[in-house]
Amino acid sequence: MSARTPKSALVALVALLAPAAGFAQSAPVSGAVAQEMVFAPEPVQVEMVEGHGLSEADASALQMVGSGQPYYGAIAISPDEGLMVEATVAAVNHHTAAAAEAAAIAGCEAKRKGKAACMVVARILPEGWTARDLTLSRDATVALGKDYKTPGALAVSPATGNFALAGSAEAALAACAEKAKTDDCVVAVQD
Repeated sequence: MSARTPKSALVALVALLAPAAGFAQSAPVSGAVAQEMVFAPEPVQVEMVEGHGLSEADASALQMVGSGQPYYGAIAISPDEGLMVEATVAAVNHHTAAAAEAAAIAGCEAKRKGKAACMVVARILPEGWTARDLTLSRDATVALGKDYKTPGALAVSPATGNFALAGSAEAALAACAEKAKTDDCVVAVQD
């Protein structure tokens, strides 16, 4: 991809990658079940990817910056260019780590000038992360705890990390699609 790749093309690429990248929930769960499945909104852990190739100082700086970001996130770099360039991209507040990685790579590839392909060097995860059947972004997790009402639904966009709460599945899907500007929204929680 060139540096002039339109944002809509990047969203489309991430939309294609995100379903395979970890949002595999097949059917909505109830609000009560969802509350038990999701992680607490805080704190986060920054996991450096093995073989990241960064200096100790750069890795430490990324960990410090990443610890203040919402999960699920990923930081991608252009290996030929180093850390402090426009191609270093953090994608945060996604519903899965894999979707955040896909978004970070797509953003980095759109800006990279080096020859080597972009690579993820760090992941931003909820503290104590383990694989679960339902994962939501930090902001969706907070909204689920504060604003979710029964009857209701929570729809999420795996590609963009957007979400919407509404009184019905149809309304949540429509609001999510409007925010996300994609057609990948799915109902994750419904009562």
